[in-house]
Amino acid sequence: MGEVMPIGVIVRGEDPVASLRRVKTLGIPTCQMYAPPDEWRSERNIEKIKNVISETGVRITCLFCHFEGESYADIPAIKKTVGLLNADTRTERIEKTLTFSDFAKKLNIPALAAHIGFIPEDKDDPNYDELIKAMQKICDYCNDNGQKFALETGQESPETLSTFIEDVNRLNIGINFDPANMLLYDKGDPIKALNVLGKYVIGVHCKDGKRPERRDELGEELPLGEGDVGIEQFINKLKEIGYTGPLTIEREISGEQQTKDILKAKELLEIG
Repeated sequence: MGEVMPIGVIVRGEDPVASLRRVKTLGIPTCQMYAPPDEWRSERNIEKIKNVISETGVRITCLFCHFEGESYADIPAIKKTVGLLNADTRTERIEKTLTFSDFAKKLNIPALAAHIGFIPEDKDDPNYDELIKAMQKICDYCNDNGQKFALETGQESPETLSTFIEDVNRLNIGINFDPANMLLYDKGDPIKALNVLGKYVIGVHCKDGKRPERRDELGEELPLGEGDVGIEQFINKLKEIGYTGPLTIEREISGEQQTKDILKAKELLEIG
């Protein structure tokens, strides 16, 4: 299967060809990619992507699902707009996710991932059962396509997420563990959380940050090594739980500074 814990980076999917070539120029062998616009899912454009994958040698390890209308402005906006929590958009977004799975299959991408929204801590919340049913449908479809599905961490406590995964009760469900999100959403200690969630880890984000200072706000995302995650401890803990997959760098800014921060993160991970 190649190198143990190869370095990766998450990239936008607006132009998958350009994104893959950028990953190659960064000297990074793997990437997670946000699901591209509909026009990229034509057979002709899928062939273009396949050709660039072959040309660059970059391996897409995960397709990250996202949906029109999502906002990460603050906690209330996230609860209202992100993922599958809102009943008004749930059915449409489930169907969209199934099309993402078909697209990923054509490119031999082995996993999908998403923020599905805040999982209710109270099982009596009607949204809890609806999210269970949604994930069972998605996981079954992904399984038929030979894929795993990873829940992005951070928007709920490790215990709530673990219980939810057990209740979904599908062998191909897991998590994409983002340690910084545990801080940004103020949902626990990211290193200790791996004691609870370690057996479910399919992928990880190498990202850093600090906790929020005020209620209903997100914390601050920072370049890798400049926040409170403790990246060396994080990598050591991943080794301890037996994780061997990619270390996917995420830096949620754009432009020249993003490139500089990604390269610094790459160097940091290579030293580690």
